[in-house]
This record gives sequence, structure tokens and C-alpha cells, in this order.
Amino acid sequence: MIDHTGIPVADFDRARSFYDRAFAPLGASLLMMVPVEHTGGVKVGGYGRERPVFWLHEVSATGPGRHYAFSARSRAEVDAFYEAAMAAGGRDNGKPGLRPHYHPDYYGAFVIDPDGNNIEAVCHAPG
Repeated sequence: MIDHTGIPVADFDRARSFYDRAFAPLGASLLMMVPVEHTGGVKVGGYGRERPVFWLHEVSATGPGRHYAFSARSRAEVDAFYEAAMAAGGRDNGKPGLRPHYHPDYYGAFVIDPDGNNIEAVCHAPG
């Protein structure tokens, strides 16, 4: 049901560096920057695979953390996402592994991004 979503970030360049590295294993990248003349001078950029679906916008205060789960096409992508996000400065919030309390094939990993958001990669395919 969700077409796209976005989060506020305190430092766009720091967040971009984190998400560039964390999303690479999922096949997602920064696809668009909105021209600042349309944003009142605020940096706004969208990530995705084919089109922008996850947006970052720079604000002075980010507020409480949020949770976002991104689809991975394989368990190996989940593992690679976790390693890349940790190397990019993320904090562990759940190493890659099965979460059978959701369903038997739920394989996910959770990382806290630089702004305190809980970012997850999940694969629902059987092992």
C-alpha cells in the first residue's frame, strides 16, 4: 500500500553516506535530488531500485526514531546489508537471522542509523 515514504535527517551528507553504503547490497541507490529551489534550500533526496521510494530530507531536529523495513531478494542480501550498514557507522539492533515469531521464513537484520531510526532488511523466501 505504501508508494513512498521519507524520514527527517539532521545531517543530509552524513545520512547519505550511511544509506549509500547500507542500501548498495539491496540494489538500491540515490536516484534523485530535488533541486533546492523547490525545497526552500533543504536537501531532499530519494533512494530506490527503479524509482525513488525512500526519501531523506534535512531538518534541524529529527525527533524520535522510526522503523523502516526494506525488502531483500535473498538472505545473502540481508547479511550484506547488515555488514555494510555496520561498516557505515550503524549500531546493531539485531544481527541477521531467522525471526520465526513473525513466520518460519522471516530472515531479517536490524541497524540503528545515525539519526536513531531502526532500519531493517528482510527476506521472506525459504532458506
